[in-house]
Amino acid sequence: MAHAVSARIDFASPHDPAAPRLRHAFGMPRECLVAHAVAEVRPVLDAVQAHARQGRWCVGYLRYEAAPAFDVALAVRPADGPLAWFGIHDEALAWRDDDVPEGPPAQVAWQASLTRGEFDGALARLHAAIAAGALYQANYTAPLHGTLAAAADTRQRAWALFDALRLAQPGGYAAFIDAGTEQVLSVSPELFFDWRERRLLTRPMKGTAARGPDAQADALAARQLVGSPKERAENVMVVDLLRNDLSRIAEAHSVRVPRLFHAEALPTVWQMTSDVEARTRAGCTLADVFTALFPCGSVTGAPKVAAMQAIRALEPAPRGVYCGAVGVVQPGGAAIFNVPIRTVVLRGNRAVCGIGSGITAGADAEGEWREWQHKRAFVDRAGQPFSLLETLLLADGQVRDAGAHLARMAAAAVHFGRCWPAEAAAQALVDLAQAHPRGAWRVRLLLDADGRLEAQAYGQDATPVRVRLQLADRPFEEAHGEFVRFKTTRRAHYDAFAPTRPGCFDTLLWNTAGELTECTRGNIAFRIGGRWVTPPLACGLLGGVGRARALREGRLAEAVVRKGELPRVEALAFLNSLRGWIEAELD
Repeated sequence: MAHAVSARIDFASPHDPAAPRLRHAFGMPRECLVAHAVAEVRPVLDAVQAHARQGRWCVGYLRYEAAPAFDVALAVRPADGPLAWFGIHDEALAWRDDDVPEGPPAQVAWQASLTRGEFDGALARLHAAIAAGALYQANYTAPLHGTLAAAADTRQRAWALFDALRLAQPGGYAAFIDAGTEQVLSVSPELFFDWRERRLLTRPMKGTAARGPDAQADALAARQLVGSPKERAENVMVVDLLRNDLSRIAEAHSVRVPRLFHAEALPTVWQMTSDVEARTRAGCTLADVFTALFPCGSVTGAPKVAAMQAIRALEPAPRGVYCGAVGVVQPGGAAIFNVPIRTVVLRGNRAVCGIGSGITAGADAEGEWREWQHKRAFVDRAGQPFSLLETLLLADGQVRDAGAHLARMAAAAVHFGRCWPAEAAAQALVDLAQAHPRGAWRVRLLLDADGRLEAQAYGQDATPVRVRLQLADRPFEEAHGEFVRFKTTRRAHYDAFAPTRPGCFDTLLWNTAGELTECTRGNIAFRIGGRWVTPPLACGLLGGVGRARALREGRLAEAVVRKGELPRVEALAFLNSLRGWIEAELD
């Protein structure tokens, strides 16, 4: 029953992606092992190992602030909760979807705790420390704070958010742990370590690139990530750190790196991982493994002691479970833990989620800031329900560009991990066309998270011959996000730029690099030097169906146009598939 489930784990097999996942639910624990003080952490781990050897399952987590339990030189801030928490279970239960109480979807409003100015200042301090030789790399992070919408059943609310997070960040090493005063919802893609039969595998994740807007650009992004000197240097620093950490508990000459610089596809980013493994010495304990490895070098930097000192000086609050370890010790002693990135901790209706990146000498503030936006996309996905959306023109019984719209929605369904009912979607448009054989209609085709389709038709108003546009008064920071690249009902980021001047039809947007991108309801075209151009997708915009048609027909070419180049623009046009090509002027 739902009320009896206190934990769930859904971990990939780190040695064989095709192998069955470690997927179990757990009832209320027979007892809980908790460490509130540094001196209690190792005894808790020893007790966990003893229970596992007696045939029990031990599910739990360590906070980042547990680090001094293993080395007093590792600097941290005072913890905001238990340093270690493990529930001890006599058995693992089958994972049943009906264990989750039914109820409304999770809704969380997220707010960043760090301004761009504060972020730039922190990076400047880290670059100064790197230039002075104090460290090579530091992993800098900051929390997002959220408020979870109220629900009558608080447990259902937590389960609903966990399910939404798993959908937004599928695969990897997911765990839900209800520790009473707090719930840990981890959908981390990063393996901390897998230790069984004395074989110890670590897989640090370091190096990030945004997913491309189409298959070709996406493949290029992966190749560029793997080939980037900056990203490779960042990755190899952590690999070297972990090789050194593993050597503290490894048999002589057993530390090796069987895989280096591997690109892993996640929903919003490519991440680069490497494998570092060893055979542990006889008599090595779980506490010894944590002593050698904790915290994982991928979330500290190198050298670890110096990096953690810099982190403590820069980050004003404790990290908590984020960047610690979440996992399970199985009967017999085999242990697998993730690095809890992509992890939310709930306390009542308050939610917190850390976001960060590794800072090296080659890191620039704009690139790192954009990387943070890509990494937080999983909570933005999960925080508010949304449907995929296509808006089409139905004129006199014919749906314009139906095939192109369906193909674009299918690509969005793949991206967001949703089932795509291709035949049903095509039939829905046929049915609408038959029901509206005369006149002009605006069609909305929607696909929700459960794969349900809805097709709606509304009367279409007349299209103006010429429109006025206003220029955005600030950069559109979400330009490179997935809710721009794909069309959905999530439009708050666009609505914030709705026209404010009387008589203006739409707002012309520009990104943080000063590149013009699109309008909030359509694409934009500029005539410069006698030819018509439109911004490329790489500037951060929706690939409109009308835009794509104009490119195919040769009416448009792609070119970057910056805000400062507007005086050179000879003419403008607003375009989308619903209204076509409309002459425009800038107010």
